Amino acid sequence: MRAYRAIFSARFRMLLQYRAAALAGLGTQVFWGWIRVMIFGAFYEAVRPGGAPLDMAQVVTYVWLGQATFRLLPFRADPEIAATVRSGSVAYELARPLQLYSLWYARALADMTAPTLLRAVPMFVLALLFFGMGLPASPAATVAWAAATANAALLSAAIVTLLSISLLWTVSGEGVSQVLPPLAWVFSGMVLPLPLFPGWAQGAIGLLPFRDMMDVPFRIYMGDIGPTAWPAAFAHQVVWIVLLGGAGWLALRRGVRRLVVQGG
Repeated sequence: MRAYRAIFSARFRMLLQYRAAALAGLGTQVFWGWIRVMIFGAFYEAVRPGGAPLDMAQVVTYVWLGQATFRLLPFRADPEIAATVRSGSVAYELARPLQLYSLWYARALADMTAPTLLRAVPMFVLALLFFGMGLPASPAATVAWAAATANAALLSAAIVTLLSISLLWTVSGEGVSQVLPPLAWVFSGMVLPLPLFPGWAQGAIGLLPFRDMMDVPFRIYMGDIGPTAWPAAFAHQVVWIVLLGGAGWLALRRGVRRLVVQGG
């Protein structure tokens, strides 16, 4: 485990150097956060939905939490791994005395967490002070939200690693990279908070892993998912982490057996 922790640490520290990119991204996220808050504000003002699952204050908090942590979403496979697969230099990875799945997973986890940390801290400060974002429902909810967010990062890294492994069966991997982001964006709650979806869709959405990345941590933060429901929420996250991690590990074993590099 020390080797994989060192890989994660080295990549995490490398990604923390991209402060200018994080600052530019922060400005973009603030802009789009304002747009989304205004859209929801106009909707609530015009429709005045009675008995809505979330009130406007909760929606505002939901939006800013999403803007702060959206980099945890799995948007694409690791481009550096894609390049090594296309060039054949992935053979060097196979020659190392490391378990390849754990190596790629450590990279993916660093790619999820470092950019998120750079953007989330200033976003929280701005949103709490100036943009109407609410505080956590309780100190216990703060701890539970942090744990759920950590699980979200682990789950997202498992999906990204699985996407990277799928490159062993494709020429470019662009197809998967085009399909995944819209699914993750919609069914995580980034387009519309999931409680606002119609009732007939809630069952299917609740089974998917995407809600565990954004919706579950956000609703724990706000108190919409109370302490009695925390064990079930955490269990749903852990089950998907295990399932997707196991699927990636098995797929990699099969892919390595069939991989041909430079005719060898």
